[in-house]
Amino acid sequence: MRSIVPSTALPPSAATSGNGTALAGGSLSDKAHNAPKPKQAPRNRLLAKLTSLTSIATMAAAGIVVVGIIAIVGGNYAKNVVHEQLVPQKITFPAANSPAMLPGIKQYAGQQLVNGSQAKAYANDFINVHLSKVAAGQTYSQVSAAAIAAPTNAKLAEQKATLFQGETLRSILLSAWGWSLVGTIATLAGFIMIALGGILFLLPLANWQVNIRGPHGTATAGGR
Repeated sequence: MRSIVPSTALPPSAATSGNGTALAGGSLSDKAHNAPKPKQAPRNRLLAKLTSLTSIATMAAAGIVVVGIIAIVGGNYAKNVVHEQLVPQKITFPAANSPAMLPGIKQYAGQQLVNGSQAKAYANDFINVHLSKVAAGQTYSQVSAAAIAAPTNAKLAEQKATLFQGETLRSILLSAWGWSLVGTIATLAGFIMIALGGILFLLPLANWQVNIRGPHGTATAGGR
């Protein structure tokens, strides 16, 4: 007669299922509980991709911010140099009630010329207007050629000198305006680059908030 061994005497590894089959290593429910959970897909794939190389993105953001700061410093320096070069010239716009006042410079009436915008207005809307009346609209090169052909003509010699002086001053003022414009653009570009760098710094934080921390403040399965 076969002896019957109580099921309680069997080791846990030899426990049988309802159909008599032994379940080695514990129950199926224990295995299912201990099995690794699949990684959850990010809620925002684009944001996750942009922040996948966090160290490189951080270095790039820092570089952009540094370049932006340098651009702002350079732009301000250029504008300051223009200001320092124009102030000693002591050029003043005509007063508002002066007969010399022209329509193109009315907004600067009575002011001293100290910046690029004023330099452009004075060069194009004041000096150039007066130069156009010196020799009936002829340029310095045209009058100079005529003066060379007629060396004894005092009027041509006077017109030549006036046009030369006027064109030289106008060229200097337009050059000052150009450098001032470069400084303004550099300063604006610097602020834009600093803003972009700040956005790159914030992307990893946004990725953590959206894809890792989750919308309700709890870490998702993929971010544990």
